[in-house]
Amino acid sequence: MNNNEPRLPNGLDEFSMTTASKQYSNIGRAWYRFSRNYAAVIGLIIVCSVILMAIFAPLIAPNPEHAGSFVNFRARHLAPSWEHWMGTDNVGRDIFSRVIFGYQVSLALVVGVLSLSVPIGVLLGIVAAYAGGWVEQTIMRFNDMLLAVPPLALALAITSILEPSLINAMIAISFLWWNWHCRLIYQLAKSIVTEDFVEAAKLSGASHWHIITKEILPNCVAAISVKTTLDAGFVILFGATLSFLGLGVQPPTPDLGTMVSTGSNYLPEYWWEAIMPGLAILYIILGFNLLGDGLRDFFDVEV
Repeated sequence: MNNNEPRLPNGLDEFSMTTASKQYSNIGRAWYRFSRNYAAVIGLIIVCSVILMAIFAPLIAPNPEHAGSFVNFRARHLAPSWEHWMGTDNVGRDIFSRVIFGYQVSLALVVGVLSLSVPIGVLLGIVAAYAGGWVEQTIMRFNDMLLAVPPLALALAITSILEPSLINAMIAISFLWWNWHCRLIYQLAKSIVTEDFVEAAKLSGASHWHIITKEILPNCVAAISVKTTLDAGFVILFGATLSFLGLGVQPPTPDLGTMVSTGSNYLPEYWWEAIMPGLAILYIILGFNLLGDGLRDFFDVEV
């Protein structure tokens, strides 16, 4: 054996090195395609900025103590300035600091709602498409029944029964959000179950769970990713609507919808108390929508 011949690292062979290089190459090409969509990149930057602000809120906020039960009547209703970028509210709290902490509540709502509703909707949609028969009819007719009810009316009914809080707002929104994913994945999985590779898995004796999770679900990941990203903005808007009506997060917890509701009492003289939190809601929703549209073009899926 030639001692000068280069050796591969321990545990690696030429095949694994080739596979790894192909994966890195695919990731590079995928990022290049995504980066050509400037709107999607802007959306990604916006979403990342909001996430970073929420994570490091105590360090970024100029007045982190204003996120709680803080009162300073000498500084109430101050217009936007270098000291208070978004002005102060009716009790003298810095609105910019409260907006940053409000992003924590909005992102917590997104994570909570989508973590509950997406798995339920996806699983029921795939099961309905795969099982067929009475299982399909039962799941989809129940789904159609919920879709016929106006979402806001259903959420208001649930939150009016429960005590207004962040947890109960998550429950109310999750109860009506899973059916959108169920309908989408059902239509997609219905076409997948007739594909040859699914029939081949059945003939090879694969279990139903294996076919659902290993054959059908991976082909739905692109649509799930796009739908989930687009839904994040709508969940934030829905949660802000509930808070605006007094059925969501309660004071003194900083919530964007509650801040808009409180600030609207002082329009038009102290316009910044409602406009600034409203622009903060617009900012984060715009980010998720731009990112979702970019992913939809990237994966070339219809949702």
